[in-house]
Amino acid sequence: MPSDQVVVDQIKAWVASVVVGDNFCPFARKEMENDTIRYVVVRSQKQQDVLESALMALMSECKALDTCEAIETTILVYADGFTDFQDFLGLLDLANDLMAQKGYEGVYQLASFHPDYCFADATDDDPANYTNRSPFPALHLIREASIERVLEGIDNPERIPERNVRFAREKGLAYMQEKLKACAITRD
Repeated sequence: MPSDQVVVDQIKAWVASVVVGDNFCPFARKEMENDTIRYVVVRSQKQQDVLESALMALMSECKALDTCEAIETTILVYADGFTDFQDFLGLLDLANDLMAQKGYEGVYQLASFHPDYCFADATDDDPANYTNRSPFPALHLIREASIERVLEGIDNPERIPERNVRFAREKGLAYMQEKLKACAITRD
């Protein structure tokens, strides 16, 4: 199992190379350059506590964003669990439900990323899946107000996902695989 620092380094490399480098998120460049992205590696002490630890970490980060305006966004990286994509989708559903129960719906938005991300209408080898593939399972907490400010300056923001899919498919599977593979820094 890689150390927390290796996990963070890989996620940072992915944000720089793929998310910002391929311009998948118009929000990310400024936050990366301003160093206002918080990276949190979530680990569980016991296998049976993986889900509970994941949800507790999510709530903890919502509270951190509530109290610290210097943190613009948080990426929670689940280094010890959720390697199965379907299990990860279960976590995402529970996370969204919990955020709604705790009054965070409309305050923070969750984006999801996974090494095996596959859109419902796509085949596993569709390059479009790489718009949401990352080195580790991750949930990204984003301030809704910040998203709204960024999107005000973008023509047709609803077309961003469509543009990303088109870009990934034009670049092709080999390009997208190599971009993700290049983020797998090995260092201890």
